[in-house]
Amino acid sequence: MNDEALIGLAGEVGAALGKRGDTLITAESCTGGGIAETLTAIAGASAWFEAAFVTYSNHAKTELLGVAPEVLVRCGAVSEETVAAMARGALARLGADWAIAISGIAGPAGGSADKPVGTVWIHWSAAHGQGCSRCFHFEGDRAAVRRQSIEAALRGLLDALRS
Repeated sequence: MNDEALIGLAGEVGAALGKRGDTLITAESCTGGGIAETLTAIAGASAWFEAAFVTYSNHAKTELLGVAPEVLVRCGAVSEETVAAMARGALARLGADWAIAISGIAGPAGGSADKPVGTVWIHWSAAHGQGCSRCFHFEGDRAAVRRQSIEAALRGLLDALRS
């Protein structure tokens, strides 16, 4: 899953976190730990990368991150509400400075008219309360959707760190 462009982007994220003295945690679903894998390809990542939760099932999202079952029933796993709750839960459990949470439909099956394959929600949150979510619609096969998701997650965090 890793490639030179993603590794370079992860290095930029690490440098920005390190410069601030901040740490990061991820809460991943559709990427299956791919964001964490990419970040930990950087030597010295332990200085700024805390941990990753890979919460693929709704049960894991509830048990490990505290996402309310009602949110999953009402909004679905692939929603702004769910990724925001995933990020809050990750931050509450490990106390990092930043969180990335991601949930989506990588395919090839699982899509619907409202949420087709390639629909991915990402939430970036700072421990001090600042946070934002964005919905993406990626194209391609499962690997392409996952790679684009990882890239978008890292770029979004880098933008937040630089602003």
